[in-house]
Amino acid sequence: MNVAIRAQHGAEFARIMSIGVHRPERVVTNAEICTFIDSSDEWIQERSGITERRFAAKDESVVDMASSAAHKAIEAAGIAATDIGMVLVATVTHPYQTPSASTEVAARIGAVNAAAFDISAACAGFCFGVSLANDMVRSGSSTYVLVIGVEKLTDWIDPHDRSTAFLFADGAGAVVIGPSEVPAIGPTVWGADGGQKDAINMSQSLIEYRDNGGPIFPVITMQGQQVFRWAVGEMAKAAQRALDAAGVDAGDLDAFIPHQANNRITDAMVRALKLPAHVPVARDIVTAGNTSAASVPLAMERMLRTGEAKSGGTALLIGFGAGLVFASQVVTLP
Repeated sequence: MNVAIRAQHGAEFARIMSIGVHRPERVVTNAEICTFIDSSDEWIQERSGITERRFAAKDESVVDMASSAAHKAIEAAGIAATDIGMVLVATVTHPYQTPSASTEVAARIGAVNAAAFDISAACAGFCFGVSLANDMVRSGSSTYVLVIGVEKLTDWIDPHDRSTAFLFADGAGAVVIGPSEVPAIGPTVWGADGGQKDAINMSQSLIEYRDNGGPIFPVITMQGQQVFRWAVGEMAKAAQRALDAAGVDAGDLDAFIPHQANNRITDAMVRALKLPAHVPVARDIVTAGNTSAASVPLAMERMLRTGEAKSGGTALLIGFGAGLVFASQVVTLP
């Protein structure tokens, strides 16, 4: 028997309505980092652009930071937490296999009507979430979606590893995505290359740690040159495809907000995209470090707060990292 299934329809378009962030209080300078690794302030700045970063307190969790950012985003959107239909948390540093961080966040903020799940896409996680939320609002499965990028990377790095200790930091950024009368989130260009999974990986699995009796807790490892070559060679191409898909020229942008991986990678992407000098470029990494899934929303918030970018402006976002995975889209800023 053929039964007609009723189709579901949502808003014609979706937009980022608001943003909220959480930056941990503790500021960690390059001088402090260099007490653990053989390096210098000059070397760290030359290699990454970082002068300082934020570390979460020992008892400050992924859920704590995500909830703090979420409260601010919901308040700024002018809606109630009960209006949220979906909570998406992009993170790779929640310390529990289950339940997800998103279910805890939803309960913590009072989003009692929301479904929730986590996104494991490392530094591209927030941009993945923006794409999913856009589709959910437009399909009608949710009217308002909360997208959070959050990491407590300091729980998962070796402070003595010269290749990672100076790069990674903690923080959270959240946006509310809801209906729009005009297009405000462009098509997402995304992909994955699992053949390069060893470029950013864990030193061992938790199962191996258990079965081998340690001795060293699993931490994030990175092949810096491999990641640099991939990012410089491929990410500008992905960003250009996102511009083309949105029908936007680089010169029309009001902001370029890439994942805050490394200022040298950002500089290379700016050159490859032939980005005009009048387009502001996010440099949140200088004082925030690399916060993985949190880096794009944190950088967006800083640009809006400082006036580098204006509400309603057009921005190109791109996230890329472990997997190797990437996602890019053009958006209207909240």
